[in-house]
Amino acid sequence: MQRTTSSIVVAVAWCLSIALPRAQSEPPAVNPLAGDAAAIQSGMGLFRSRCADCHGMDARGVRGPDLTQVWASGRSDAGLFRTLRRGVPGTEMPSVGPRTPDDEVWKILAYLKTIAAPTSTAVVAGNSAHGEQVFRAQCAGCHRVNGAGGRLGPDLSRIGVSRARAALVNRIRGATEDFLSGYEPVIITLKNGQTVRGVRKNGDLFSVQIMDGRERIQGYLTSDVRQVTDGKQSAMPIFDTARLNEADLNDLLSYLATLKGFDPSVK
Repeated sequence: MQRTTSSIVVAVAWCLSIALPRAQSEPPAVNPLAGDAAAIQSGMGLFRSRCADCHGMDARGVRGPDLTQVWASGRSDAGLFRTLRRGVPGTEMPSVGPRTPDDEVWKILAYLKTIAAPTSTAVVAGNSAHGEQVFRAQCAGCHRVNGAGGRLGPDLSRIGVSRARAALVNRIRGATEDFLSGYEPVIITLKNGQTVRGVRKNGDLFSVQIMDGRERIQGYLTSDVRQVTDGKQSAMPIFDTARLNEADLNDLLSYLATLKGFDPSVK
C-alpha cells in the first residue's frame, strides 16, 4: 500500500511539472522574440486582453502608466520581464501568474516595443524642485512619499511609473471620481446619531473599519451602526486653477514624475 501511494505521489508531481510552465530564473538581457512578426501579432492580442484595461488599448495609460515610455525612461527588456513575471508588491500591478509561459510575456513586450516612443534625453518641462515644495504644501498632509507624509490618501512613492501624466492632471483637477480600493469615502451613522466620515479600510458582516480625517483607524460593530453610506465625493479636494495655477501644476507634475519607486538594479 505504501509503495502504491508513493508511486501515485511521484506520478502526480511529474504531471504537474509538465503542466505548469517553468519561469526563467534569470531572463536574457534582450527579448528573444524582438522583431518576430508572429510573436508581435500574438503579443498584441495578449496585451489587449490582459493589460489594456489599466494601460489603455494604445498603451498610453488609463489607471496604469503610459507603457510607450518605459524604454525611453531607462527600463530594459530583462527588467520589464521581471516586472510582469513578479508584479509590483503593494501596487495595482499584478504578476502575470505562474501559469503564463515565458514566451507569452516576451510576446507582450515584443508588441509593446513596436509602439514604444524613441529613447530621448529631453527633459520634461517644469521645475521639479519647486514642485516638491508644492507637494509638501498641498499634498503631503494626506499622501506619503518615501516614508514621509500623511496616510489618508494613497502612498505616492512610485506615482511616476504608476500613473500617466494625463491621468494625474485629471485626478488633481477633479475630472475623475473613481476611488482606489481602501480609499473609498464613507459616512457611518451610529444608532446614537453620531456621524463619522472617513475612508473605508475593511468590513464584513459584523463590523466596518475606516480611517477618519485624523488618520485614526476606527472599527464599528454593525449592531451599533444605523447606516453606512458610500460617499459621492473623493476625500481628495479639487485643485482648480484658483487653488493651483498652471505653472505650479506643471512643476508638481515634474516632481511626481521623479517618483519612480523601483530599484534601479531591476531596470
